[in-house]
Amino acid sequence: MVTRRRTDGTRPAAADSAPEAVGEAAGGEAETGSGPLASVLRPVRAGNGFEETLEQVLQLLRLGLVPPGGRLPAERELSQHLGVSRVTLREVLKVLQDQGMVESRRGRYGGTFVLPRAGAADGSDELRRRVAAVDLEDTLRFREVLETGAAGLCADGLPAEGEGRLRAALEATQGARLEDYRRQDTLLHLTLAELSGSTSLAAGYASVRATLNELLDCIPLLVRNLEHSQQQHAAVVEAVLDRDAEAAREMMREHCGGTAALLRGFLA
Repeated sequence: MVTRRRTDGTRPAAADSAPEAVGEAAGGEAETGSGPLASVLRPVRAGNGFEETLEQVLQLLRLGLVPPGGRLPAERELSQHLGVSRVTLREVLKVLQDQGMVESRRGRYGGTFVLPRAGAADGSDELRRRVAAVDLEDTLRFREVLETGAAGLCADGLPAEGEGRLRAALEATQGARLEDYRRQDTLLHLTLAELSGSTSLAAGYASVRATLNELLDCIPLLVRNLEHSQQQHAAVVEAVLDRDAEAAREMMREHCGGTAALLRGFLA
């Protein structure tokens, strides 16, 4: 069998299982396997290898799947999963380093580490400028359609391993520190999208969630809202586990509505 090379000199990556969720503690390394990164990292198309690789790694950072201080997957793993050469990947990482988004460390425990985002917690003018071009209403509507659809599909046909994954993701949000809450929240919602059984839905949700997180970074974390969100998360998960698709969709719609109200209040 002949394998055609890409325009950047690499061979297309073999069909891997999707990457695993990232390391949980600062300094933890994202691992490949099955998990939320499957909806974010995919083999890039020929012709725009650098641009598409940069797009996907930026999306991974915007989603917060690797926490500040966390380590990105090894270059070898990332390049194989994206289907690009390590030269191309290093060019992308250099751009991110120049932008102050990651740093490279040498030595036995070296690698590429995510840096804290300046102003991410205070609703700064810089973040507001970044999302000024976002169509807020379109993003919120699309998010609701995908989220309610995913919840209903999960309730209708949850795979055998789904119950354990959902309960673990829910528990992680309940025990999350305030500064880590949005990352764990993202992981829970991505888990629901993955378990829907639709790879297109999961990929679409990963994209809209990245935009949503940019918007959420412009507003403060409100403890009361987080407590309410946690109640809604639990209700959605229980409806899914009870195989009640209508209740799962309705609870997810309500949950999306709460987030939408906050964003409209702060940003519209």
